[in-house]
Amino acid sequence: MTGPTNPKAITDICGLNCAAPLSAEDLHRACFCLAVDPAQLRAHLDRVLAAHGTSAPLAQTHPHLFAALPVFVPAASVRAMEHVVSAIEVAVATPAYRNAVRAWAPDIAVLDPGSPGGLLGLDFHLGPDGPRLIEINTNPGGVMINALLVKAQQLCMPALSAPAVAVADVQDAALDVLMAEWDAQSGGQRKGLVAIVDTAPRQQYLYPEFVLFQDRFRVRGIEAVVCDPAELSYADGQLRLGDRAIGFVYNRCTDFALAEPASAALRAAYLDRAVAISPHPWSHALYADKRNLRLLGDRDFLEAAGVGAEDVACLTQCVPHTEVMTEANRDQLWQRRKQLFFKPAGGFGGRASYRGDKLTHKTWQQMAGTDYVAQALVPPSQRHLSEGDVPLKVDIRCYAYRGKPLLFAARTYQGQTTNFRTPGGGFAPVLTLVDPA
Repeated sequence: MTGPTNPKAITDICGLNCAAPLSAEDLHRACFCLAVDPAQLRAHLDRVLAAHGTSAPLAQTHPHLFAALPVFVPAASVRAMEHVVSAIEVAVATPAYRNAVRAWAPDIAVLDPGSPGGLLGLDFHLGPDGPRLIEINTNPGGVMINALLVKAQQLCMPALSAPAVAVADVQDAALDVLMAEWDAQSGGQRKGLVAIVDTAPRQQYLYPEFVLFQDRFRVRGIEAVVCDPAELSYADGQLRLGDRAIGFVYNRCTDFALAEPASAALRAAYLDRAVAISPHPWSHALYADKRNLRLLGDRDFLEAAGVGAEDVACLTQCVPHTEVMTEANRDQLWQRRKQLFFKPAGGFGGRASYRGDKLTHKTWQQMAGTDYVAQALVPPSQRHLSEGDVPLKVDIRCYAYRGKPLLFAARTYQGQTTNFRTPGGGFAPVLTLVDPA
């Protein structure tokens, strides 16, 4: 898919003097030139979904999936986020880190299946002092959809900005990640179907992405199916969907420890090493448990673990101070709550996460006895849609594998956490502001 050949067809000229030095904040306040046409992107996905039997138009079901306006990120911030990605890989590889995270990991995470665990999504807020890592996800959604944004972008000032993408074809690179995972766990012996697995997959908001992955596998000559984990069975050393053998599972479930009844077959096959799965419980334990952020931002721990000075400096600068909530420190955290953001240790998608200044006594009591972390509050940057409006909040997500970024994307929204319910918000293209030099 390509964007329109005439950028002015979807561009409002905002009147800014783009020849003058402009900061990201300047552009977010006053630049309203459109980078993509959301209607065109939705129409493209409608055609893809129609080929898979889905007829409801995305304009009705996903009206706020795509944002038209770009998010601008200084090149220095992009470089800092790239350093965070590589520094985390250094820290995660140390024996000290791995031993520490096993203390709170589920029993199933004892098994290392032999692969890194797939694509990571590292979420950042951009502040006046640069990027701050908010969390790490091991089954991040949106990479295929954001790849469409890259292809559809139209730049009204190409001399000053460029797409924040690290590879030539993001969709192909994302599939390469899954193939590398399959090979690492199977010794290169690819057999059987690929199953893209999630609970009630057709009801998932990002179901269109499952279809995009399915089509990409087909281009490689590999049949992929989309199914619910409860549809799988395991017997005689083989994971199956009906009577068909499954060789690789792209796991989009949020049952990270495969502990729910619906995951029983998948769990048994995984523990028997009878199927390759990515992401897997060990990767979630290594990267995505929120308690890990306490280690990644702790200078003393990182230095004792043997992490190099430059990587320690990067992580302690970019990872906000994070504390594990206990009965012993709950009263003190309540007193400091207005400067904190509370997240469940194994949470995802902002669920059951709270800004401290929004917490009620009732919710605070309900949080007692559960695994939470308290993270220093880092306000997100903002993006205006028009002059004088209420701005949207901005998160930046870096999709990365083995310490290398594939793509930077943005999510624009209103509310406490990211969502796709805000008019004018959704996935937004990220443009890197080129250094003046």
